[in-house]
Amino acid sequence: MVSQWWCYGWEAGVEVRLTVDELAARAGVTVRTVRFYGTKGLLPPPVLGARRVGWYGAEHLDRLGLIEELQRQGLTLAAIERYLARLPEDSTPLDLAIHRALVASWTPEVPQEAGREEVERRAGRRLSEEQLDRLAAMGALERTADPEVFRVDPGLLPLGVRILDVPIPLETLVAARAVVVEHSRATARELQRLFRETVWRPYRESEPAPDEVERMKALTDHIQPMVAQALVTAFQKSLREELGEEPGEEPGEAAADEERAAPPER
Repeated sequence: MVSQWWCYGWEAGVEVRLTVDELAARAGVTVRTVRFYGTKGLLPPPVLGARRVGWYGAEHLDRLGLIEELQRQGLTLAAIERYLARLPEDSTPLDLAIHRALVASWTPEVPQEAGREEVERRAGRRLSEEQLDRLAAMGALERTADPEVFRVDPGLLPLGVRILDVPIPLETLVAARAVVVEHSRATARELQRLFRETVWRPYRESEPAPDEVERMKALTDHIQPMVAQALVTAFQKSLREELGEEPGEEPGEAAADEERAAPPER
């Protein structure tokens, strides 16, 4: 249920309203790149405000992150356009972030070192020590021996910044990350045990030729993306089911309320 609060704050928190310069800074790209994606139809047009200033929101930020991730995977612009065209029109920032997580799972992003000024530029705001602690608790950045230098996760930083103003205690964020890490490791260990005992061990006992062993090892590498996608998809389904309950409700209360509200059977 902790993850529910993360996403609730993400969906219902402070509205993201960015100029093209701010959007580019938050996404770590150039303004020219943003405008290029816009002319290609990969990014929706901004909302025009006073003096025809274009304003971008959370959808633009997350869609831009997904486009950049698809490009890092080697997709052409035409392939990216086809990928985006298949997304539901009512895709939320959460949906786009999950798509990015699925794509990024093939080649996880390496944390990048950045000075405080660069982190704040990417965040689009000045950051207090308490806010830096919150970002670290979410895994969006790590502190280094130099208090002015951080190791930044490019994918998590924009999401973490968006949650900063949601009134979640720091200890809750720390506990939430611990839950995710603990269960992720437990799942990985169990899957590895299952594969070793039911697939790899019987295969080795069949005394295959050395070249067949190497071929089997290569095939197991291809299984990892499938497992990653299965895990993210299962988590998304579970998360949607949990989000069916109002924040603060005990599990099962929503279903009980519906049952009480239903007319009696005749």
